[in-house]
This record gives sequence, C-alpha cells and structure tokens, in this order.
Amino acid sequence: MTSQTPVQWWDDYDADWRLTTARRTVTEFDILSFATLVGMNEALFMDAEYIANDTPFGRRIAPGALVFSYAEGLVIQTGHLHTAAIAFLGAELTMQGPVYLGDTLQVEVTLDSKRATSKPDRGLVTTRNTVRTQSGQPVLEYLATRMLRRRPD
Repeated sequence: MTSQTPVQWWDDYDADWRLTTARRTVTEFDILSFATLVGMNEALFMDAEYIANDTPFGRRIAPGALVFSYAEGLVIQTGHLHTAAIAFLGAELTMQGPVYLGDTLQVEVTLDSKRATSKPDRGLVTTRNTVRTQSGQPVLEYLATRMLRRRPD
C-alpha cells in the first residue's frame, strides 16, 4: 500500500498488513522553526558553529521529536486512518540514528498486534513504524497504539 490508501478498519489488519508512506525531505527551515516553536532553543539545533565543531554530527541534525512528528504526519497523510481512528493512545519509541538536514524520510508500517475491546464497535491496533532515510538507514522505530472503529455494517 502507498499514499492515499483506502480506510483501514480494525477488521482489516492481519499478519501480512503493511503500508509505506510518501516521503518528506527535512529542511533547515523545518529544523529551526520546530526547535523555536517548541522551545528546543539549544546549541545542538540552533548554533551552526557549535554543531560543526563540538558535536559528533558535524552538521545540522533534526530533533527526535521533529522526526516523530513528521513520521506521524506521513502516516496520517496516507488516509488509511481517516474516519476509522478514534484515538492515538501512545507510543514507545527508539531513536536509531541522527536525521541530518537534507535527509528524506519515509515510514514503513506493519502490524505488531491487535486486540478487541469490551465495546463491540472498536478495537486496539499497535503498529511498528520504522522511519528510514533515503539510503534505507533506519533512524527511528516506534510502536504506535490506536483505537480504531470496526468496519461499519
């Protein structure tokens, strides 16, 4: 499945379910705007000289929170959750590497688990979302748990 996937109801998820999102390139404007907006005004994101000379990265990186936000945006943009999603319940995430200015991100989504709830019209789905750069390098992996509607009659 790719971008603009049909709505996926709780019932549609099986062991073989998978989805790949569109891509997004991280710009300097993105990094600086995000860091400023949320108050991450630290040298690691804002000071080019510090980044170049005093970090192991040597060039501007994106905050992990920005990478997660872009990943969720790419997942939502597929359309597969539209009208089916009731709530985002949580995430467990691990950064696996830096995201540099100019990297292009894409998310691979697979089913991790699903279970029914006590209410017959909904269930819980946990997906494993792997964010990769243009080279295929994984940079973030997270388990996202959502409450979804079951397929309407």
